[in-house]
Amino acid sequence: MALFGRAPKPDAAARRRVEAWVRGAGGYGPDTAMTVSEIVCADPACPGTETVVLIFAPGAKTRAVKIAGALEALSAADVAAAFERDPL
Repeated sequence: MALFGRAPKPDAAARRRVEAWVRGAGGYGPDTAMTVSEIVCADPACPGTETVVLIFAPGAKTRAVKIAGALEALSAADVAAAFERDPL
């Protein structure tokens, strides 16, 4: 039984919006690559749908920031709270 699945693909505008909030919250410039994904976890210990941002800053280890909730439903405050829980 698979524990992870994919939700319908959120629109590109929602991805760009969340990426912009991550850049602001983490102080990342345009030289930092990012991916913004949404996963659905079927394990009861998981929060259900969560957004995962992988951050590829030059000269640093890849960082994963997990934010509970669907990508399209996130707010700038949700992203900021994720960085407060898991600072650099």
